[in-house]
Amino acid sequence: MVPLIHPEFEMETPPALAAEPQRYESVEGFRRWWSSFLEVMDEVVLEPRGFHDIGPGQVAIETRMRAVGATCDIETAQDVVLIVSLRDAKMAHIDFTTSLEEAMPGGRA
Repeated sequence: MVPLIHPEFEMETPPALAAEPQRYESVEGFRRWWSSFLEVMDEVVLEPRGFHDIGPGQVAIETRMRAVGATCDIETAQDVVLIVSLRDAKMAHIDFTTSLEEAMPGGRA
């Protein structure tokens, strides 16, 4: 996915969806985010389930994130909506929410 990341990429994982909320910036930040999964997981898969145009340069992606623990082989899954802002045809910003309704214009506070 790195070729799809804008050089000025930014993302913050919210407390509702992450055990350790953090801010990630640039391509290196994106790599660090993925590396944090692979430290404790053998497999991490993002399964897109729906794409929704929500405004100029923005798309909401309904996603199921599946992961298998590295030491216990337990599989876990979580539904999440990625709100992706595009710049120069690359991902420049990602917000997270748990429902498509929250992702739609007027649905976010």
